[in-house]
Amino acid sequence: MAEPKKKSKLPLIVIGILVVAGVILKLTLFKETFRYSGTLEATKVDLSSEVASKIESVKVQEGDHVKEGQDLLSLTCDEIKVATDLANENYTRSLRLLKGGSGSQESLDQTKNRKDDADVRLHWCNIQSPISGSVLSRYHEPGEWVMQGTKLLTLANIHDIWAYIYVPQTEVAQLKPQMKLKGYLPELANREFEGTILKINDEAEFTPKNVQTRSERQRLVFGVKVSFLGANEEEILKPGMTIEIQLPINH
Repeated sequence: MAEPKKKSKLPLIVIGILVVAGVILKLTLFKETFRYSGTLEATKVDLSSEVASKIESVKVQEGDHVKEGQDLLSLTCDEIKVATDLANENYTRSLRLLKGGSGSQESLDQTKNRKDDADVRLHWCNIQSPISGSVLSRYHEPGEWVMQGTKLLTLANIHDIWAYIYVPQTEVAQLKPQMKLKGYLPELANREFEGTILKINDEAEFTPKNVQTRSERQRLVFGVKVSFLGANEEEILKPGMTIEIQLPINH
């Protein structure tokens, strides 16, 4: 009776070698490059009342886009309007008297100073946008009385947008201001945005609680501010978004 033939173990060994080789190839050629995460912020401008008055109208809503010089809010400024009318009348009268020979240059100068002061205060009653951007916050409504210095609106220049990342000391030494970096939005199929390092903090700090690093042992980090000024013309990047930033370093 013939003995059964033993199955060859060679194919199994070959398969094992191929699997190991495939894993090594994947780890070496297709490993994901580490990226640092940061939260986007925009340059903000707070607009406050320069006089005490009642709000007449608010012409914008939160989220609205505004242009530089656009009227945003107006105050009633009843007392200022009366004072301005009186100051202009006095100036006109003093000018007429001087031309008629019965007035003095000193009197004209005094009335002109009061007129100019009143005109400036009246100009403060109409709040205009100092930048082109968007309205982040609207704090008061028409009819409310506000004191001098009361915050009225907060604007954001969403073209001037940036994020902080926190980099370990072992890698921050290879960075410098004005270096170009790449930022990515994973939610948009890793769409790429060019960033520029604005500054690197002079002192190290402990890793913020809301930031993850590659190793829990790397506790001491440096804050690096990365600007995306000029890369947000389509206004895709918005304050509060998380962006992933890749350093030009082999990890």
